[in-house]
Amino acid sequence: MDVYGRGLPTISQHVHDAKVLAAKALVSQIASLGTLDDIRIAEFKVFSQFGEDGIIQYLVRKAQIAPQNHTFVEFGVESYDEANTRFLVLNDNWRGLIIDGSSSNIRRVRNSSIYWRHNLTAVDAFIDADNINDIIRSAGVSGEIGLLSIDIDGNDYWIWEKIDVISPVLVVAEYNSVFGARHAVTVPYQKNFVRARAHSSQLYWGASLKALVELGRRKGYAFVGSNNAGNNAFFIRLDRLNGQKELTAEEGYVESQFRESRDENGNLTFLSGAARLHAISEMLVFDLERNAVVRLRDLN
Repeated sequence: MDVYGRGLPTISQHVHDAKVLAAKALVSQIASLGTLDDIRIAEFKVFSQFGEDGIIQYLVRKAQIAPQNHTFVEFGVESYDEANTRFLVLNDNWRGLIIDGSSSNIRRVRNSSIYWRHNLTAVDAFIDADNINDIIRSAGVSGEIGLLSIDIDGNDYWIWEKIDVISPVLVVAEYNSVFGARHAVTVPYQKNFVRARAHSSQLYWGASLKALVELGRRKGYAFVGSNNAGNNAFFIRLDRLNGQKELTAEEGYVESQFRESRDENGNLTFLSGAARLHAISEMLVFDLERNAVVRLRDLN
């Protein structure tokens, strides 16, 4: 037994430790970089889905986030094995709140060693625009924090719009690149939106990059780029830009190349490019510029 009475480290724990140790050289390289015109140069993956770990390390340093604000909120984490904030916990000892709508996912997190080794709060809740602030506040998080990560494949726009209990320095928000770069659109708000039920292709969810960029600007954030995979947008609060270039949605848009479309039986169909948008062309979206609900096929 170890001194905490938790048993000897598992093989999984050793693997995690090795991954963090191997990434420390990359973290040192990131720390030595000047201001990047393209934040994708900083990409590397340890526990994030794509290259978000490296970009976040760069932006944390660029925004000069003080240790007292090394707190995050991330929702849509599933089992937290792959997440935008896990490397911040294991490498930088950040504390934070994670939320997922699956009780089994949250139970798995609470039963893992990361939960006693670090200051992590895991909450089982289905998030909507009405309850998000109460969930965060009830977990003891409020005011200025280092990072907010949003990835729920649905009402992402509407929920970010409502969040006011925290003031994150950085925001990472997933966007749906299938909606393209030119239009500021989101799925209309449905309190119980579930991607797999909304359309059989599972391509109809979330918001366009332009919608998130415009929302970010209204909330006091500059859009500074996307990841190479074309699914996550990165924002810095305007008072903490420190010379990082603000981009328009068109400048920072990256089209995703992953092919995750499904048929009515849930089998992958591997649609790519414009075929993805065609598959959901009859679906309704809220066009923020027209302030109206329209069909995707009717966008000019």
